[in-house]
Amino acid sequence: MSLDLIKVVAQVGGMVARLKAGDEERRKHLQYALDVLCDKSIDFDHLRKRIEDSQRKTTWLVAGLVDGLSQCYKPSSLPLEFTIIATDGSHIDVDRHKPTRCYLINIGAAVIDYGANPGARLDSLPHLYSEPEDLVIAPEKGREQPVEGVLLGIKRSVEEIKYLASLAKELPPNSPALALLDGSLILWGLEAYPEFVTEALLDKGFLPYLEDIRRFNIALASYISFPRSTDVVNALRVTICPYEAPDCDRYCPNKAKNCDKVAGVQDRELFINLLGHGERSALFISQSSIVQKRYGEHWVYFFYLRVGDEIARIEIPQWVARDEGLLNLTHSLVLDQCQRGLGYPVALAEAHEKAVVTAADREEFWRVVESLLVEEKMPTPTSAKSFSKRTRWV
Repeated sequence: MSLDLIKVVAQVGGMVARLKAGDEERRKHLQYALDVLCDKSIDFDHLRKRIEDSQRKTTWLVAGLVDGLSQCYKPSSLPLEFTIIATDGSHIDVDRHKPTRCYLINIGAAVIDYGANPGARLDSLPHLYSEPEDLVIAPEKGREQPVEGVLLGIKRSVEEIKYLASLAKELPPNSPALALLDGSLILWGLEAYPEFVTEALLDKGFLPYLEDIRRFNIALASYISFPRSTDVVNALRVTICPYEAPDCDRYCPNKAKNCDKVAGVQDRELFINLLGHGERSALFISQSSIVQKRYGEHWVYFFYLRVGDEIARIEIPQWVARDEGLLNLTHSLVLDQCQRGLGYPVALAEAHEKAVVTAADREEFWRVVESLLVEEKMPTPTSAKSFSKRTRWV
């Protein structure tokens, strides 16, 4: 064993002690946040206006409000027949220690029919990318961006929704259906990249596939398990801010803030105390800068859903949020999927199983690549570091 756990135990003990010391303070913050959340005297329209005015003047991401703060909604009844489609992905990244530059994306898919004629179709679609144009995103002028690491993860998200759109196209018209993705609809990582990368992956990739699904008139949602978001808590920060127009840099640049009374609280902690099993929260709007600038009619809304002892964040595009039928269908079908899947949507779990690439798969993949290069008498240069890791030492 390379990790000396004996040396780590004392450090873990110190961490636990610090968490315990702050636990009482966190409970006070949570209770205060719940009191504000459920305060019926709040002028909702005035608060919504304050949040809109504070977007560029606060240091946190604040949820936009739609129908309230503390509303709870029960699920509607299930349709007699419906279909769930889901995709998930995994990948093998570029490895600079290997003899050739390439990457692989494996998309898993599940199509599950419920009702009089139940059935399931599970599949996977692996694709190897090795062409020069696959390995970089190039601007008309300037430095190209290699597709690897975080950027490869974003490209995988585009491939997931591309496959989902192709599955949606095959569904019978006007039949109740839900398309599911795992994770966020917001491609957060693109904020760190140049404009031409966002254009390639979002404007010409992710959003057109969202539009394809929209045209089929089915519900679409992404499922985030155990979310760590604080958008709603940050809306409470605006609520208790003593200034009419919250402006952190102007009023509180170097001093304690009144809104620190809810510091450290996460949205899921609010809603585990508010929602009954199967209930969803009010709708909220993401104020992410990339959503504001790029998503247009696909603007991301979200709600929280209680499934047993867990709170999930469900993200939906604007066209689902504003269609009461699609919104209610999303709520009831996501809940049903979680109940069938012991707390997590069955279709997503099945898609994940078809998509997963194990460590053994990665090793075998590179072995096949190197073997075929050797067969064709191609050079197979590799780094000394890679060779050292594969060599048994005495």
